Amino acid sequence: MATGVTMQDCTFRSKALGRKMPYRVYLPADLAAGQKLPVVYLLHGGGSDFRAWSNNSDVSEYARKGLILVMPEGDESYYMNEVEAPEKKFEDYITNDLLADVESRFPARKDRNGRAVIGISMGGFAAVKYALSRSELFCFIGALSPSIDVPFRHFTIRRLDQWWKFRTIFGPSGSQERPARDPSKLVLRADPKETPYMYLTAGEQEPLLGPIRRFAAQLRARGFAYEFHMKRGGHDWSEWDAQLPDCFAKLSETIQTDVH
Repeated sequence: MATGVTMQDCTFRSKALGRKMPYRVYLPADLAAGQKLPVVYLLHGGGSDFRAWSNNSDVSEYARKGLILVMPEGDESYYMNEVEAPEKKFEDYITNDLLADVESRFPARKDRNGRAVIGISMGGFAAVKYALSRSELFCFIGALSPSIDVPFRHFTIRRLDQWWKFRTIFGPSGSQERPARDPSKLVLRADPKETPYMYLTAGEQEPLLGPIRRFAAQLRARGFAYEFHMKRGGHDWSEWDAQLPDCFAKLSETIQTDVH
């Protein structure tokens, strides 16, 4: 953890999930009286938990620059309200319950221009989905190796468990629920003038590079404010950590910081 930064682990009861959920926070050690800071929500990928960002990256150093960094637990939910498990309302938990708890507990900004979300893989998918369907909440999203294709991945026997999980989250293939959760469809309806700035990245050996490139082309064709970057590497923390400096540099140009 960077010097001049404090870390807190918090737990609160989510109304949307009906259970207690943990999250980790980095914030500057020294705060001026009455100061309100922008908040960046960091969403982990599949197969990990809310500790992933702090365990695998140097992200804490960005809290020294006047940001609150919030790392919530997302399970394997893709941070969505699950179609076939209606008790698992993970999107409502993030966009309603978590925001409210953070803003009541910490000196956090409560407006769109003071909020951002950055996610990796599964979390990157959610960041993009929120940008397109909940544009009123965030002014910037970062999606590092986003799993942009999950709503339209084809069934295979080899990945039966994954297919069943995606059906539970996104609904049966061909159902009306899938397009409402599919960024490649949402991008056709979202208003480019209202959507947050989108910062997309992928490694040159990224297995999801094709779908991410196609999504970036959709953004370009419709005139969204975005940028897309590639660096050497694959779908791993080495590549994601290398993308963070440029991602946070762009975030600092977008988010409003000096508000008391």
